[in-house]
Amino acid sequence: MTGLGMITPLGHNACTTWDALVAGKPGIDRITLFDAAGFDSQVAGEVKDFDAATYMERKEARRADRVTQFAFVAADEAIRQAGLTPADAGERLAVILGTAIGGVGTLISEYDTMRTRGPGHVSPFLMPMMLADMTSGQLSIRLGARGVNYALISACASGADSIGEAANIIRRGNADVALAGGAEAAITPICVAGFAAARALTTSNDDPGRASRPFDLGRDGFIMGEGAGVLVLESEEHARARGATILAEMAGYGATSDAFHITRPDEQGEGAHRAMNDALTAAALESDDIDYVNAHGTSTPLNDRLETVALKRVFGEYAHELPISSTKSMMGHLLGAAGAIEAAICVQVIQEGIIPPTINYDTPDPDCDLDYVPNTARSATVDAAMTNSLGFGGHNASLIFRRYRPA
Repeated sequence: MTGLGMITPLGHNACTTWDALVAGKPGIDRITLFDAAGFDSQVAGEVKDFDAATYMERKEARRADRVTQFAFVAADEAIRQAGLTPADAGERLAVILGTAIGGVGTLISEYDTMRTRGPGHVSPFLMPMMLADMTSGQLSIRLGARGVNYALISACASGADSIGEAANIIRRGNADVALAGGAEAAITPICVAGFAAARALTTSNDDPGRASRPFDLGRDGFIMGEGAGVLVLESEEHARARGATILAEMAGYGATSDAFHITRPDEQGEGAHRAMNDALTAAALESDDIDYVNAHGTSTPLNDRLETVALKRVFGEYAHELPISSTKSMMGHLLGAAGAIEAAICVQVIQEGIIPPTINYDTPDPDCDLDYVPNTARSATVDAAMTNSLGFGGHNASLIFRRYRPA
């Protein structure tokens, strides 16, 4: 892994986001993207002060949904850090970007146009802007990347699955370099109303910065977030040949299905347990080789309890010594982008030797009795980090990143 980029509710780049995470600064506030008065949930993790024209040509920005604009910003940062050039593009460069919902903002806008002005006024760019694959497609066109190119959709596991599958593509020899990750821009009236109707969102509207409380006894639902995370993955041979700085090794990937319920996790954490074990097997690591887990940790009553169950099944007694944190406490849940951003955070943890906290952890839940790095960042030597992503539909993905040590 040679580059990472992100745009989040905490900042427009990886450095700003990281500094806020370490400081325990919340990026969650009342919704401003639309009038949320009358909605049960009125808080979200919005990307603040975002003007796409700052990062791309105005014409390009007008023809890209907000979700694709976010992906461009994160990808540009990752490419710069990796030191990639146009010569690295072409048939050996893959683009795999996940999303849970895609260009829903454009769909809503153009539906309103059709309803109020008639079908003849719908934009010819509606379909190219709203389709879930168009974020990866437009990024591929922008870069001249002619390798494997698709959007992977597995709800809130999309970003993590995209990284895992991109690594597999490189290991199979089908690409030398891949841009992989996820993007989301779904803070819209219909999405907020829909998740609230499913009783998935918080209703703690009075104190937005404290609304996301993963693993805390008072948690009452997740907070929607938006943004993007993109990693540059390369084969070791390719990275070393061009003199790139290798930030970490993408060592293991596991993906499973609960086959249980469309929204609830498996009651015994079985799917998450198997995904973590599969990732450990792929990485050729034992459970006590993991120094940190970035948990899915959504702040919903069921997820946090059952992820804790799964962690105990995987790590045994060591689970009580293992630092675990949920960065969703500060950013909210970025849906299809969450796994990608949290993967990038794991790489930053390995690089910086600091574990971000789980903020707003005030009242321990007897069912969630592990070390969630409460409220304050912690210095630690982390050689191997795991991140979990669990999605509606029973999707589970686990990634392991390891400190790079040349053979």
